[in-house]
Amino acid sequence: MGYLGFTCLKNAICSLNVVYMMVGFLLMGVAVWGKSYGIVSSIHVIGGVIAVGFFLLLISIMGLYGAIKHHQVLLFFYMAILLLLFLIQFGMSCACLALRREQQENLLRASWGLMANDTRISLERHLNCCGLLNTTEDMEDFKKDVQLCNAACKDTKKCFTCGDVMLKRAGEALKILGGIGLFFSFTEILGAWLVMRFRNLKDPRANPSAFL
Repeated sequence: MGYLGFTCLKNAICSLNVVYMMVGFLLMGVAVWGKSYGIVSSIHVIGGVIAVGFFLLLISIMGLYGAIKHHQVLLFFYMAILLLLFLIQFGMSCACLALRREQQENLLRASWGLMANDTRISLERHLNCCGLLNTTEDMEDFKKDVQLCNAACKDTKKCFTCGDVMLKRAGEALKILGGIGLFFSFTEILGAWLVMRFRNLKDPRANPSAFL
């Protein structure tokens, strides 16, 4: 029974880390795909997504190796990192679910203002829109953006603003992101609990006199 319990926990931790590894590869693959197809041209955005995917990949490798070798030090740091990630991801997921439209507009304005012209042009061409928001407070910036815009809809003079296009889907997207974030945050707390129990078990095949 002791061997079965040890093996079951070990396999559960390994399976969880394989999932994290796949998510890490997926994030890096999506970033490279977005860059190659010109969907996002900002090196900062691409680099950020790749960094997150690479970090998740490293964490999953640490957990996988620690579980296979029953390495006490690696498992301890892995558990601590999972708990930290849980707190960060849980807070961010709750913030996504609670974000109002006015706050979304303010965030869009701030993000739009930090974008390079090439990134804005690429985004407008991909979304087939021009400018951010056609409101009184954004009028001057909107006119400048329209002059630089080369989206296909500009010739038809029936362009929507990029702010309207993004905000139309923002509520649903934030709910999806918040829900997925909450789900994965609870898998992290589950992983930390499994590791805590696994660390306290003695490997039945190990030398009885070995230090654990």
